[in-house]
Amino acid sequence: MINRDVTPQYRIIYNWDGAPHFYSEYPQSVAEFVDKTFAPLTGTQVDALFWSMGEHEATWPSTSLSVIGDSTDRQYTSVREMRHVEGIRAAFERGENPYAEMIDYGHQNNIDVWASIRMNDNHFWNIQDLQTMQTTVTGGLTELRKQHPEWCLGDDAPNWCTTSWNMAIPEVREHKLQLIEEACRIAQWDGVELDWQRHAFHLPRNNEYRLRYALTDLQRAVRGMTDRISEERGKPFHVAVRVGATLEACRRIGYDIPVWIGDGLCDIVIGGGNSGTDPCFETEDFLGIAEKTNVRVYPGYDFDGRQAANRLIPHNEWRDRWFAAMSQGHLSRGADGIYCFNWHANETMRSGSLSTMGSISTLKKQDKAYTAIHRSINKSPLREDSERDDRIYGEVPVTLYRSLTGEGPIFRIPIYDDAVSESQKGNLDRVQLLIEIEHFSPTADKLEVRLDGQTLPQPSVRNAADEDPNNPADVDENSWLVWDLSPSQSGEGTHEIGISLINRDDRIRMPLVVNNVEFWITYN
Repeated sequence: MINRDVTPQYRIIYNWDGAPHFYSEYPQSVAEFVDKTFAPLTGTQVDALFWSMGEHEATWPSTSLSVIGDSTDRQYTSVREMRHVEGIRAAFERGENPYAEMIDYGHQNNIDVWASIRMNDNHFWNIQDLQTMQTTVTGGLTELRKQHPEWCLGDDAPNWCTTSWNMAIPEVREHKLQLIEEACRIAQWDGVELDWQRHAFHLPRNNEYRLRYALTDLQRAVRGMTDRISEERGKPFHVAVRVGATLEACRRIGYDIPVWIGDGLCDIVIGGGNSGTDPCFETEDFLGIAEKTNVRVYPGYDFDGRQAANRLIPHNEWRDRWFAAMSQGHLSRGADGIYCFNWHANETMRSGSLSTMGSISTLKKQDKAYTAIHRSINKSPLREDSERDDRIYGEVPVTLYRSLTGEGPIFRIPIYDDAVSESQKGNLDRVQLLIEIEHFSPTADKLEVRLDGQTLPQPSVRNAADEDPNNPADVDENSWLVWDLSPSQSGEGTHEIGISLINRDDRIRMPLVVNNVEFWITYN
């Protein structure tokens, strides 16, 4: 009998991408490895650790697969790479299994530990021409790709990921299934995550939806394999998938989410971006598909670099507010917990977020930043088109033109804090609306801003430079328009902010751009 018990409800899932392998000098001891791995997790709300086992080569002794370091003949382009690869190999050569030790430590501290497999991960970067791959490869291109360039996407993918596997090729799926099974059997994991989002190019361009059955085929094969492991061990062996943040993105990439959930091919669905945090996760829509099943649903957070701006508070402080606000929203709408990816940290760097954002009760009085969705499109060759399916409902940045009717862009931002109640209890310090305008000339530019249909008075115009004691300037190219709001203006629910251009300084050729629209809620 297949044991597919419902997975535990993890408050926070933390995906470690393997970095702790190079956080110590070579040869890293297993004790050092475990200490570095759990430093940011112990004593927080993290209930599950997903450990990245890589994608290209085995990170364990394998008799049938290429092992990390083989593709470069154990010659490395950096000390960090040497520490990572040789440290893993040295541990197994000593007769130790770092993954087994990690799992034991996790279980002793009430943290489940899963293997995580990147289904396509392209860090070869500057492969320009698949046809000349044999002579122009960067370090680390796997032997199997050199032998079979026709198994890669080639011109059917953005240039930086031409060497991503083409999952429509049966031999590719067979290779991936073998790698996943070996990874699952190297230690007593609690489950396996198929990380489809790092990176999310799996099928030939413009054929992703039609060929989605190929990804489902591999997903189904992995589920059959994990069922066999479950039967052998006499306990559940769970399967998670990391996919796009919206159902539209999933369809574009080739993830058939209704089938994966409906046919029981996974136990956890995580929605996240291909490159950076995608705040657009459709909590209700994924929960609707998972209704009446045992499948759990998690929004996924990545790094926050795409949202960096010259704000009026330090970025790290704003970042914690932003993640707190998103978590409050997702959990209020029924998400099972929160998932973090690529959050490199020690015991202090992320402790505030990791200790509070897994529960509404601990988020209650955390400062928040509710924001319009920011969509940045990467134009550099290193990641060109990487955001193709991320943040597809982004509202900012947007150029501000004069309109014929006086109606400009409208930004819809939901707030999940009860500002009215918290104010009555004496807990609330202030609520502010902040709008960042690029190329703003306060002496001549005139805007009209409406909050829920009501025209707001003239704002305070603030500049980050003026508030930075180390900056000799009083002004910036961008200005922040700031309003202090009453609790009744910022209660729970979705708020509409309309911005209209009334007059533009005709001495400036560059148009105005609305870069960010945010509500900041600050508690006593």
